[in-house]
Amino acid sequence: MNKILVTGAAGQLGTELTQKLCEIHGSEAIIASDINQNSSAKFSFCQFMVLDVMDKNSLRNAIINEKITQVYHLAAILSATAEQKPLLAWKLNIDSLLILLDLAKELKLDRVFWPSSIAVFGKESPKINTAQDAVQTANTVYGISKMAGERWCDYYYSHHNVDVRSLRFPGLIGYKAKPGGGTTDYAVDIFHKALAGQVFRSFLEKETRLPMMYMPDATKATIDLMQAPSDNITVRSSYNLTAMSFTPEEIFLELKKHFPEFKIKYQPDYRQEIASNWPQTIDDQYARNDWNWQQEYDLPEMTKDIIKNLPYWIDKI
Repeated sequence: MNKILVTGAAGQLGTELTQKLCEIHGSEAIIASDINQNSSAKFSFCQFMVLDVMDKNSLRNAIINEKITQVYHLAAILSATAEQKPLLAWKLNIDSLLILLDLAKELKLDRVFWPSSIAVFGKESPKINTAQDAVQTANTVYGISKMAGERWCDYYYSHHNVDVRSLRFPGLIGYKAKPGGGTTDYAVDIFHKALAGQVFRSFLEKETRLPMMYMPDATKATIDLMQAPSDNITVRSSYNLTAMSFTPEEIFLELKKHFPEFKIKYQPDYRQEIASNWPQTIDDQYARNDWNWQQEYDLPEMTKDIIKNLPYWIDKI
């Protein structure tokens, strides 16, 4: 039986991915971990441990003592927050990955998952249908760390046969966790404001188009990738991935269909410059061809699902 450790499990992706993994493998096979002790309340459905991913000995002991075979390494500082704390972001995002990859080699872990991002692309990268092998010119701390991380993943696979797999996530939208400091998190916060009857203040301009994905599709893609046969995986840096692309104005207008009095004000800040350098649409044919990636949600379907479920979760997050 696989025994799976999820690091950074209390984050936006980790919260939902951990639940899905429990549904598939059973709660006894999953351990959620986070550096924050208070996060334990989120994981009544599985084992939880406090874990500092920067402490190699603690991580090694956890893997050995719990007989871990797979790790989903989600601990990270996201794009907007990373610009405020660049050295800390670099240290956490890269050093923790290297620690894990080295332990995966030493302890012969079955598989490792690590998320990359469209932030690896920059202003010199194509903006429309950005290809898998498009030039990467990241100019943010987060993007630079993801660029480096992708090369380390490929290196440990090529040189040490570590089966590490990765996805370049677009902006992720969910309702089971609070926004986590990403540039695309406006698309999470806007739902909270709409349900609360408040004016939404967008830190991006109205026509800023970005690739996005609803969290159920993100967890589905992660698990589909990790369950794919090794021979099917042709990309060992990180797979391009996408589901939909929209602007702040488009998601606002979609919400207006459900909340006719909802209002928005555009107040761009430093995050606008970050977003302006990212792709508008993504070409993810490698993922579709190699392991049959297919999304399930578009903007209207996602909007309806969040409006239905978010009121129940607001007091829980």
